[in-house]
Amino acid sequence: MASQGGDLAGKRILVPESRDLDLFAGMMEQHGAETIRCPMVKILDLDDPSPARDWLDRLLAGGFDDIILLTGEGLRRLMTVARGMEREADVIAAIGRTRVFVRGPKPVKALREIGCAPFKSAPAPTTDGVIAALADEDLTGRRVGVQLYPGNPNEPLLEAVRTRGGTPWAVTPYRYANDSETGSVEAAIRDMAAGRIDFVAFTASPQVRRLQEVAEACGLADAFREGFARTRIAAVGPVVADAVVAAGGTVAVSPDSTFHMKPLVNAIRRLLTEGDGSGRA
Repeated sequence: MASQGGDLAGKRILVPESRDLDLFAGMMEQHGAETIRCPMVKILDLDDPSPARDWLDRLLAGGFDDIILLTGEGLRRLMTVARGMEREADVIAAIGRTRVFVRGPKPVKALREIGCAPFKSAPAPTTDGVIAALADEDLTGRRVGVQLYPGNPNEPLLEAVRTRGGTPWAVTPYRYANDSETGSVEAAIRDMAAGRIDFVAFTASPQVRRLQEVAEACGLADAFREGFARTRIAAVGPVVADAVVAAGGTVAVSPDSTFHMKPLVNAIRRLLTEGDGSGRA
């Protein structure tokens, strides 16, 4: 529910977030926005945790010299598997003995939750950023555990490890499931095409893909293209922004450096308060 006043008053904002939906929507509602809650993607444990267990067994046996963490969720899901193996403390100790490279602030936070710290953070929270962080590293003979996320085998990152002499061992410790009913996603696509949504606030790239998938499956590809092109889009960071552009959209606003929900809300507020040069407030 929107509050009576605020610099987002009168704006209808589509919120595809799942895990922190109420928190994120509430941040915008505090500033007057009317939010349309349409959760797109749910994060789930693996149906078969054996690949994650095998990866952790290798870690526990001293099989990794370095670890690359792309997401905080990935580390948390690995720790869930470790608890199931009754080896949580051992896994934490093993992580503490390795050099840990991270893509961004979320894996840093997850590391701190278990009392560990990164060896090096990527200069930008993207695959290219991680590759840049590895650029000065000699990985000759080093064994590198790489935590990936669903739907992206990330061959460029694995190849970057190989190019520097390392041997990558990849694991994807969780999966995505569609969280929203197709009907609510269809309605969001039609609302965008009709100009009834002022902003879409994306916090993860799978949300963009889910919109596309539903549009194509329901015969709404043209409506999606039209709506995506006409609706202002907020992206929480560069990975999400790339997904938006790939889908044919234009990112109207994104946080400058801190890629979290609160800075995203503040960036939307600034754009609406200051104007974007398009004549739209």
